[in-house]
Amino acid sequence: MTDFIPHFFEQIAATSLAEWVAVVLALAYVWLAARQNRWCWLCAFISTAIYTWLFWQVTLPFQAILNLYYMMMAGYGYYQWNRQAAGDDRVHSWPWYTHAMLVPGLLLIAWGLSFWAQGQFNSEHLLLDASIQVVSVVTTVMVAHKVLQNWLYWIVINLASAYLYAQSGLMLSACLFLGYVGFAVFGYAQWLKQWKMQEHDARAYR
Repeated sequence: MTDFIPHFFEQIAATSLAEWVAVVLALAYVWLAARQNRWCWLCAFISTAIYTWLFWQVTLPFQAILNLYYMMMAGYGYYQWNRQAAGDDRVHSWPWYTHAMLVPGLLLIAWGLSFWAQGQFNSEHLLLDASIQVVSVVTTVMVAHKVLQNWLYWIVINLASAYLYAQSGLMLSACLFLGYVGFAVFGYAQWLKQWKMQEHDARAYR
């Protein structure tokens, strides 16, 4: 513990300008997303472009590919939220059995990807890297379609990501993803409030 604190501050001090910019824009993204502001997607596009390059430099191939996917989804998310603003702008909720089938299936896919990648990349965190990637792909689609439970997925994803990035020397990003946990709780509370209002209004009109 005595060595951890100086080492932590050394890593923070050594953080590149690119990582700082990516972190600030990533924070802006999640704050705006929680408030359902469509400009969150522009922040996401720039931040993930930077992270795509950063993760490739530290041999986290699945994270690099994931952030490349995030860049494309930023465009899709902006389009989707614009379209919803002109029509159905509701928060949606998936039933529990959908998640009960979805999560094990995604983890099985992640295991298969990490097994395949063992011969391609030299990293001891391939299974965790792949799991974060696969689950995040689906969770990002949930955000674009305003599915309430996306925030619960992000809580788990962000905790796992914080550990992975700390192990890879990206300490500032690890702190960012720990902070994301709080934002995910805030986002869930905001979206849950809207969903409950929708359900109340729907019952009132029946």
